[in-house]
Amino acid sequence: MLAKVTSKNQLTLPKSVLQQIGRVEYFDIQAEGGKIVLTPVRLHSAEKIRRKLEDLGITESDITDAVSFARQR
Repeated sequence: MLAKVTSKNQLTLPKSVLQQIGRVEYFDIQAEGGKIVLTPVRLHSAEKIRRKLEDLGITESDITDAVSFARQR
């Protein structure tokens, strides 16, 4: 199967391939020997939240401080 990379470096995976692996939101991507290897990653809800917080630069200490602040009111 062929898949075309767009001008924004996006790639659409063929529906038939995705049907074989089931519903997946994230892939681990590796370059190995001139090939791109996509491995499905299934995250649990807590892992999604941790990843989002990490992306936003919010630390565990920030959350602790926010909870303490909210409890003072």
